[in-house]
Amino acid sequence: MKISVAIPLVALTVVTLASCKGKHNDQNKVLTENVSLLESELRETIASQDSLIAIMNSIGEDMARLKEVEGIVSNAAFANESPEHQAQITGDIAAIQNELESRRAKLAELEKKLSASNTDNANLKKAIATLKSQIDEQEMTISSLRTSLADAKIEIESLNRDINLLTERVDSVNVEKENIENQLTNELNIVFYALGNKNELKEHKLIETGFLRKTKVLPGDFEESYFTKVDKRTLSQLPLLSKKAKIITNQPDDSYTIDTQENGLKVLNITDPDRFWAISNFLVIQID
Repeated sequence: MKISVAIPLVALTVVTLASCKGKHNDQNKVLTENVSLLESELRETIASQDSLIAIMNSIGEDMARLKEVEGIVSNAAFANESPEHQAQITGDIAAIQNELESRRAKLAELEKKLSASNTDNANLKKAIATLKSQIDEQEMTISSLRTSLADAKIEIESLNRDINLLTERVDSVNVEKENIENQLTNELNIVFYALGNKNELKEHKLIETGFLRKTKVLPGDFEESYFTKVDKRTLSQLPLLSKKAKIITNQPDDSYTIDTQENGLKVLNITDPDRFWAISNFLVIQID
């Protein structure tokens, strides 16, 4: 009898111990899962914090870049910058805009993760809100800068038009000035000569003669239409079409020669044009 009672007691004890061990194992499993979940959430929180810090630093750098660009664009000298430098500044603004859009997307992704998380990350959510506000502020600054750039571009185009107009006017004035100078130069280099025998010269009132009176060359009312007009810069030799010729105006003797050609006709060679025309722009040659 004693033996038969002892067996059930041993069995009950074994069952009881087994049950306790099973409950202990379940508790350990739950604790392990909780620890694993907490570690995962901790890693996500740390990763989120790291991402926020990186975005915060990047936004800080962009703010510095925007301030620098803003200073350049607001400077009156920006209109005088080279087109390459202006294009570079416009490109910088566009690059910052793209980076801000990328960061806004990252913040939205972090915000979504935090909302789905079981933990309360009030500080992280507050930081995200602050960064989003900073991005909004920077985008407003970019919009203002683009307006300033557009205004500057309009101003530059206006200045370029003014410069072009002034350049055209200057060119026109220079051309007119050059034409006037050329005209004056040409007029200053115009000289006149006349060839004729004694009777012809008297007939055209280029000389006056009288009994026992010295011949007067070019009296006050002489006939200018009889003269041939030439440019003294191109007149170095003049065929006289006569076997006899003499200059009766006051050209210096050492500024010319009258030579005889093979056909026996005379030719005038002006050897020193400046001296030759220094006294008068009129030349009268008597041929017989």
